Amino acid sequence: MSEFWKEDWRQGQANLTKWWKREGPALCVIGPKAKPWAVLPEPICGDDLQTRWCDPSYRFRQAEWSMSRLYFGGEAFPYFDTQIGPGSLGTFFGAEPEFAPDTVWYRPCIDDPDAFGDIRFDPENYWFRVHLDLIEWGVRHARGRFLVGMPDLIENLDTLAQMRDPQRLMIDLVERPKWVKKCVSQINRAYFDAFERIYRRIEGDEGGNAFSAFRIWGPGKTAKLQCDASAMFSTAMFEEFAAPALAEQCRWLDYSLYHLDGTQAIKHLDSLLKIDALDGIEWTPQAGIEGGGHARWHPMYKKIVEAGKCIQAIGVDPHEVRPLLDACGSAGVFIMSWVDREEEARRLVDLVDKYR
Repeated sequence: MSEFWKEDWRQGQANLTKWWKREGPALCVIGPKAKPWAVLPEPICGDDLQTRWCDPSYRFRQAEWSMSRLYFGGEAFPYFDTQIGPGSLGTFFGAEPEFAPDTVWYRPCIDDPDAFGDIRFDPENYWFRVHLDLIEWGVRHARGRFLVGMPDLIENLDTLAQMRDPQRLMIDLVERPKWVKKCVSQINRAYFDAFERIYRRIEGDEGGNAFSAFRIWGPGKTAKLQCDASAMFSTAMFEEFAAPALAEQCRWLDYSLYHLDGTQAIKHLDSLLKIDALDGIEWTPQAGIEGGGHARWHPMYKKIVEAGKCIQAIGVDPHEVRPLLDACGSAGVFIMSWVDREEEARRLVDLVDKYR
């Protein structure tokens, strides 16, 4: 830890543990570092998208160069992000990735549900091995300077939508409900298996893992969960098709954060609050409306906190931090912010420390 690219990471771990327990706030503020941790050359990749996403050496050097230039304030921490797109679990079952410069899309692989058969995880699957190559390269070369993150696998109906096609899956919810439930159950089994195999490689000496999406860490199996497909169906369908699998995932994990994505998904908030094992909820407003720190969302944040869950507010402008903490309290509130200068980040850290 003496070489870790963050000041006082042990205190950061303690503060994050308190946040999960709803005993204090957490702050992730990142900005350019006045003096880099190390002077490194920026790696050049060219236009080869396969290399940009899948080559362990390039991915690591790009992450190392980027992190070397950042200040990690509050509970922010440096980590090698090993994700291969948002929701790569489906690639383990046949959904081939299509690489773009800034994201990854996935081609559906279930044309005929009756002919597809069961969804099973094979640890020798090509794309799982690509993930492991990235992860193991990171573990070998990080040398105590930063963590190696759990990739954003994604689970539940979102993985099935990726494999089947979202529009066709919406029809399946009505015409093939038993098939959908069977597939979601099988996806859960596969998710637990894949997660466990990765966790054993990235687990810290004291236990716990970083998760690539939303910069979270917990002292045990830690993950972000979601069901973005739920924006397209009713609360009754959410409780029938999504909530049982989510509850099982939350019970299996030690620390769970649900990604609530867009105002179309807010209708499911009450259902989420009923999942006892769910620890927290992250809120992502869609493009074109107020950001995560705006006062518009304070009542929703207060409702979540009062229900015994922690929250994560993303995209919070520095001037929005104090009003948010004053309105919602500090216990169980996680604020994510980006700033332009290290000095500004340090001021924000000092502000949040007054609420601890």
